Amino acid sequence: MSKLAEFRRAERELQKQMALLEQLQADASLQREMEFEDKLKVLMADYGMDLAKVVAILNPQPVELEPVVPAAVKQRRPRQVKVYVQPVTGKRIETKGANHAQLKVRIPR
Repeated sequence: MSKLAEFRRAERELQKQMALLEQLQADASLQREMEFEDKLKVLMADYGMDLAKVVAILNPQPVELEPVVPAAVKQRRPRQVKVYVQPVTGKRIETKGANHAQLKVRIPR
């Protein structure tokens, strides 16, 4: 590309950018934003705050708490199977607890 063509292309881009700049300068919302920024900088200087502190105040991040994990519940060891023999009938009873119906049978005298 020749120097003249490169110059003309840069000149056209500059004209486009200048037109965009003029359009933005005339925008009322941009004027309000610039005024807000100036006032904010003055307030930050008055209170000795930097931008990071102001952002942290305006947009606090939620504190992530570690999920509460219930304490490990101690598991009881499984009961052992016990073998009882009914003395009168000689019947064998296998149970894990002594609260068995056959064990509570009263022997008549």
